[in-house]
Amino acid sequence: MYIYSPNGIQLLNVPVKHNKERHQRIKEVKIENDFDWQKQHFKSLEAAYRTSPFFEYFEDDILPIFQKKHNYLMDLNIETMAIVSKCLRLEFDYDETTEYFHEVTDKVDQRNLINGKKDTSIFEPYTQVFGDKHGYLNNLSILDLLFNEGRYALEYLKKQQL
Repeated sequence: MYIYSPNGIQLLNVPVKHNKERHQRIKEVKIENDFDWQKQHFKSLEAAYRTSPFFEYFEDDILPIFQKKHNYLMDLNIETMAIVSKCLRLEFDYDETTEYFHEVTDKVDQRNLINGKKDTSIFEPYTQVFGDKHGYLNNLSILDLLFNEGRYALEYLKKQQL
């Protein structure tokens, strides 16, 4: 995820154990927990958002993401989505599949929204902590929106054109 740090945009990524095979199933991707990346990420979030209007309001809700040790990336992702959905007051309803489908006909397919390398989404600006220093930064982590907009975050998202 990208966050708005005091020095501008900052990438926080979850370290994974690389498999010798070229491809692996997403449910088989293991997290590299040999160093305390979670503590580093939370410190980065504190430095970036401690002065934001809603950091303290959501701090206890998001803390488990940075305390609980997960072995698999998918487990961390699902728990993170559940926590963020709760913060947004949005129902978190998902289905797991046993195989990959190129075409999905019986559900709304939103996979295009998660391709970070090719993301060209443009969102309406909202007030950000370091906006006076670096200007508005587009398409950051949902945490940036939560910490800056609080209970208005979901309303903001619903107004965006996808």
